[in-house]
Amino acid sequence: MITEQLSNQIQRKSSPLVTVAMPIYNAGKYLRLAVLSIVSQTFTDWELLIIDDGSTDNALNTIADINDKRIRILKDGENIGLAARLNEAIDLAQGQYLARMDGDDASYPERLMRQIEVLQNDSKLDLVAVRLLTIDENNKPTGLLPSALTHNEICAKPWRGFYLPHPTWMGKIEWFRKYRYAIPASYFCEDQELLTRSYCESKFFTIDEILFAYRIRANVDQRKLAKTRCAVLGVQLRHFSSSHQWHFLFFATVAFFGKLTSDLLKRTVRVSFYRHGILDDTSASQCNKILSDILTGSKIP
Repeated sequence: MITEQLSNQIQRKSSPLVTVAMPIYNAGKYLRLAVLSIVSQTFTDWELLIIDDGSTDNALNTIADINDKRIRILKDGENIGLAARLNEAIDLAQGQYLARMDGDDASYPERLMRQIEVLQNDSKLDLVAVRLLTIDENNKPTGLLPSALTHNEICAKPWRGFYLPHPTWMGKIEWFRKYRYAIPASYFCEDQELLTRSYCESKFFTIDEILFAYRIRANVDQRKLAKTRCAVLGVQLRHFSSSHQWHFLFFATVAFFGKLTSDLLKRTVRVSFYRHGILDDTSASQCNKILSDILTGSKIP
């Protein structure tokens, strides 16, 4: 007869260290690269939860030949939204850490390993992100997005939002289970809502290495962008008013109108809505090779 203590030890030993949560909705042709980028990780003690949120594009068929026992696919035919699916992943996770992953991006091979190293070397950290570059629909590197590295830098101006790219998060499962994603979710800003609600009692960090390729589509839905801006402002106003941070509330309102004005100007002159930094040739070349190796199944050192 197995004692409760021995049973718990067996469970801990058989459970992966990291659970990768990948909710998907019509990920299309990009899903295969995203999944293979996890399969290609140098860190191997993970499970991948692919949770389909009522997709209609049969994208799961593109990964049917990837036979990896660490991958779990869940599909119930319903469309309930990203935040709800992420909470499902939090409840189902067997790992000590939860990592985020979108169905149209790509993780560099060292991503999980580097995040695990950082989290285990600093027990005070709750959430760790990585720097990323952007790619287009054809996997071509296009630029860099802004990044903040230390907790103080990330949280310096909460009324402007938090530069902590959601698809690159890895954190303690206890942290995710404590805060969870708000339901009903704020419109396409569930990550900012969670960070706004938790940053005063948490510690964040961004690894100063490009370890992720983030896909940006050519066409920006301007109505969706405006609604997201409004949703973020609503989150901020509720939080700052409840905590009596009236100066933050004022700054958030000013920042909101500043972003709307910037969006209007960008639309008028037809430039990108995303602030791309300059991408050097070495980073672009490295990205091209990594993505090519992932897709072709080449061994990645």
